[in-house]
Amino acid sequence: MSEFFLELFSEEIPAGLQRNSRNALLESFQKLFEEKQILVKKSSSFSTPNRLIVLFEGMSKEITQKAEEIKGPNVNAPEKALEGFLRSNQIDKKNLLKKKNEKGEFYFFKKPSKKISTINLLKEHAPLVLDKLQWKKSMKWGGYSLNWARPLKSILAVFDGKSLNFKFHHLTSSNTTFTDKEFEDKQKIFKNFKSYKIFFKQSGIIIDHNLRKEFIVKAFEKISNNKSLTIESNNKLLDEVSDIVEQPNILICNFDEKFLSIPKEILIITMQFHQKYFPTFDKKGKITNEFLVVANNKDREGFIKAGNERVVEARLSDAQFFWEKNKSQNLVKQVSKLKTINYFKGLGSYFDKIQRMRKLGAMISDELLISKDQVELSASICKVDLISDLVGEFPELQGIMGGYFAMEQGFDKEIALAVSEHYLPMGLDSKTPKKPFSIALALTDKIDTLVGFFGINKKPTSSKDPFALRRSALGIIKLLIDNNKEFKINDLISYSTSLHKNQGFEISNDLSQKEVAEFLIDRLKYYMKEKKIRNDIIEASISSYGIDHMNKIYKKALTLNDHIKNEVGEDIIESYKRAFSILESELKNNDIELSNTTDPGIFKNDYEKNLLKKINELRKYFKNNNKDENYTESLTNLAGAKKVIFEFFDNVKVNDEDKNIKKNRLELLQMLCRTFDYYINFSNIETK
Repeated sequence: MSEFFLELFSEEIPAGLQRNSRNALLESFQKLFEEKQILVKKSSSFSTPNRLIVLFEGMSKEITQKAEEIKGPNVNAPEKALEGFLRSNQIDKKNLLKKKNEKGEFYFFKKPSKKISTINLLKEHAPLVLDKLQWKKSMKWGGYSLNWARPLKSILAVFDGKSLNFKFHHLTSSNTTFTDKEFEDKQKIFKNFKSYKIFFKQSGIIIDHNLRKEFIVKAFEKISNNKSLTIESNNKLLDEVSDIVEQPNILICNFDEKFLSIPKEILIITMQFHQKYFPTFDKKGKITNEFLVVANNKDREGFIKAGNERVVEARLSDAQFFWEKNKSQNLVKQVSKLKTINYFKGLGSYFDKIQRMRKLGAMISDELLISKDQVELSASICKVDLISDLVGEFPELQGIMGGYFAMEQGFDKEIALAVSEHYLPMGLDSKTPKKPFSIALALTDKIDTLVGFFGINKKPTSSKDPFALRRSALGIIKLLIDNNKEFKINDLISYSTSLHKNQGFEISNDLSQKEVAEFLIDRLKYYMKEKKIRNDIIEASISSYGIDHMNKIYKKALTLNDHIKNEVGEDIIESYKRAFSILESELKNNDIELSNTTDPGIFKNDYEKNLLKKINELRKYFKNNNKDENYTESLTNLAGAKKVIFEFFDNVKVNDEDKNIKKNRLELLQMLCRTFDYYINFSNIETK
């Protein structure tokens, strides 16, 4: 068995492009080997800033292609079609035979079995695989025609210990590569991946990006333990840093403690997003003036540490200046400046948006039983931080900075918190606001956004969502579910639409209200699927309640999903399906009109009486627990009806010869099914 490994050496490739390309390259070769029936025991891909590497172990040296019959054009097809078939298969017309099938008479070519050397196949197909590699961003350089992420300088290709030579644009592969990215006159021959990996390890370079990440994590843990610090887990940043270094070395740096007076979010975003540093926190969760830098080599003279400290101090000095300037600028007095900031064409300025939010927020405040004036005030100031220098410098902090400004200027804590949290939640795993004023403002902002963009026909497509409307819809759903709240969403959508119209904005999409409601239900389905709820349960719950009951839809579905495979769930489904199948069959095959009740006066036995009694007990339970329903208790009560239901079916003939008795018993079953449907529509639940 043989080994094939390929290294593409280039100028430094950004982290994001590395991840995509190493995965795509590996998958392309895997697909090739699968098509050519080349067996591979193990395949891997690695990268450093300058090197993309794929490795295939346990490959066969040759493959045997089975004999096959290749279909050609119809015998009556134009001569050019036949010539093309002959040319593509490198054969003469005398090699063809004719065969008839149900579609007519065709030329066929019997391709004999043959053995193919894997190395020859790689020489032919490796350049094709490389040519198909797609980059999100690419470039050309010099006079070359090649598009690559960064200038490609050499290709190392080895199969079975031998150099695999092929031409790719202006380069020819070999068994050599540059060993020093700074001094490209240093080259070395490699015969296998093991010697390649050992050589670079001895030079302090970790070829495997996964091992680099492990190295960094262990170094962080050691520092954390030694200095009693907490290093915030940020896997995305960790992945990125692992891809921009090849010789990771962790440096402990610090900045002047005076900057700790700045809001911690500014410190974190400056270090993490702008400089790729890792902030540290003490055991109480307070940010410290120490931060970690993952350097790309040793810092024997301390120059790298000093350089990074200078950079972060300069950025924090700017941030501190803006903070001192912006925090004292009166939020209320600056509201009118929002007239100069365009929100979106057709939806007005940010000033127009907050006027709509004030009125919509007042409506929501009635449902939450909170101060209308306070909600209107929080809506008025929630976007003012957009004109601040700090948000201009750190756009990721919009909302958060508004909350800090509000606190500095003496607004109520609940208002400041509402302003700070009004963009939340921003995803499946995002924090959800919990305080009433925060819920009101966040809900207001998201409904206004959805109604506005749907109203001017800027809806998401299957592949694009430039205005993050799916995120807004998911935010609404999480606000309801995580806070166990129900709102009259249809009324809010309708009122928001009228607010847009009252400002003179044209709602060009006449179906926008209906589409917003459908979009929210669609996002609710997505959320439920992400929570591993069965599809039939999702459909059953959604068909049972409208958009004004999204929390109930989710909670009922989740509870049933948790019980569907245990005794409670099985008893419910068995009881319901036994009644529903008889009822459905009779209604389908016979011209029977059933009333909404049954006549106990013509009952013939106690089993009918007992079933009606159980139905009435269940109906009374659901009627009395409508608003404060315990969903687990509801399922337990429904499951508890199984004994009475099965005794009825075991002892009563529904399809009685007397039509009145038969109709009365079918009405009893209809009452039973509709009583079960007080929970959700069980007719949609599949029997697994």
